[in-house]
Amino acid sequence: MRNVREVKFNVITDNRGKMIPVEYPKQLEFPLKRIYYIYDVGEGIRRGFHSHNDLEQVLIAVNGTVKILVKTPYEEEIVELNDPSKGLYIGPMVWREMFDFSENSVLLVLASHEYDESDYIRDYNIYEHKAKTYFRRRK
Repeated sequence: MRNVREVKFNVITDNRGKMIPVEYPKQLEFPLKRIYYIYDVGEGIRRGFHSHNDLEQVLIAVNGTVKILVKTPYEEEIVELNDPSKGLYIGPMVWREMFDFSENSVLLVLASHEYDESDYIRDYNIYEHKAKTYFRRRK
């Protein structure tokens, strides 16, 4: 799927446990400007319902599982995140929804920009129109 891909992180293991370093530009394709995490999401709750004009993100389930619906006007996929050594890169103009958070799940989000409400597209019809133009230009 365009602007969506799995990111694999190197796991360092020894007798003290496991550690996963995340570095730019080794694992991240963008300089990190914002980190946040989502947790205590109740049963049946869906989050997201938006796209971004320019923002790039990597989502990592550092605990538990969560499903991510990623969608463009041309493709749609559901990805289950359940391994802290794997992330999901989501680039610009990809609609996303997060759902089926397991109990005690923690979804870590690494973002290329600080929060900017003007970068969000929250209306799907507006998103679809802008995304068709965006993806046509990048064939």
